[in-house]
Amino acid sequence: MGKLAGRGLPNRLGRAPARLRSPAPSAEREGGARRSRDWLNTARWQRLRLKVLERDGYVCQQTGVALVGKHPAPDSPVVDHKVPHRGNPDLFWDEGNLQAVSKLWHDRVKQGLEKRGEV
Repeated sequence: MGKLAGRGLPNRLGRAPARLRSPAPSAEREGGARRSRDWLNTARWQRLRLKVLERDGYVCQQTGVALVGKHPAPDSPVVDHKVPHRGNPDLFWDEGNLQAVSKLWHDRVKQGLEKRGEV
C-alpha cells in the first residue's frame, strides 16, 4: 500500500466521516455576552441565589410555603425572575427582580403564565 502513495492514484476509500459532533457553540456571543443558561453555572449566580433565599427567609413569596425540600421535591427552593429576563443581563442579575418560590409554583403556575404570555 505504501508503494502507491504519491504516484497519482486517488485514495479509493476516501475520507472517513467524522464520528463526533462538532463542539457546542461557544458560550460567548458577539460582543462578549454570555447565554443566560451559562450564567446559571457561575459562582456569581450561586452567591446571588443564596442571598435571595436568605433575604426571603426560605419562604415561597407566592404561596407562603416553607422551602425545605431538596430538588426535585415540590417544596424545594427556586429563585425566580419576576420579570422574565429573556437574555437581558441587567434583568438577570437584578436582585430586585428575583424572588424565592417553590419548585411546584415555579413549574406549574409561573411557567404557565410565561407560555401564555401573561408575564
